Amino acid sequence: MSVTVILNGYKRPHALEEQYVAVENQTYKNINTMFWCNYHDASMSVFPERVVNACTSAFCNKNLGVWARFAFALNAPTKYICILDDDTIPGCGWIDNCLTTIQTHRGLIGARGVRMIGSDYLSYPNCIYDNVARGTEKVEQVDIIGHCWFFERDWLRAYWAEMPQQALLYGGEDMHFSYAIQKHLGLYSYIPAQPENNPDSWGSTNPSKYGEDVNATSLTRSGHEQSNAYWNYIMHQGYKLVKDRT
Repeated sequence: MSVTVILNGYKRPHALEEQYVAVENQTYKNINTMFWCNYHDASMSVFPERVVNACTSAFCNKNLGVWARFAFALNAPTKYICILDDDTIPGCGWIDNCLTTIQTHRGLIGARGVRMIGSDYLSYPNCIYDNVARGTEKVEQVDIIGHCWFFERDWLRAYWAEMPQQALLYGGEDMHFSYAIQKHLGLYSYIPAQPENNPDSWGSTNPSKYGEDVNATSLTRSGHEQSNAYWNYIMHQGYKLVKDRT
């Protein structure tokens, strides 16, 4: 059984080599790698050639935003796909952890997520939530997944079963996947056990290294506005939070 890992390029060409090495060093070895490079004028020509040539690579001459990588994923030749944000460096046992978890908790698997616990649903990200990431001792169900998405390729039909009325470049893709598989497939989203004393199992070994730098889309005004708008949409469409299902 093989897994396709999809790497992403945008504003962080300096992170791609480190990320690719982390994939090369996985304890699970049957991995196919793909690279999606979304257009950004300052970085298109400086991604490491070794990585680009080793992957099935695609370069876009226009910024298609954060949703486009889930369209590129339709080209993966394997049952399982793992899409990594360009700020995410997985531990060497991460793919094994995902494969183990999806056997017992069939659903969308991610490196970190949030579980809403407040009543003000329609003001994400200002509502109250639990952050679920490394340090978890058991599998946890969450409402939104970030940094990494591990899933069955066939679930992309749910992802693209409906789309926002206007293109969202900077946000909403993460909550959309959890919403789509719940609505269309009856599946939910999970964060695997990632014990603090076992960094090999972590989905993101140092999330603040790149995830909180000046290139973070989530820290931009556009990112907040579009995520807020899409959160309102899925809640009005009937998305059920973990706390309302238990």
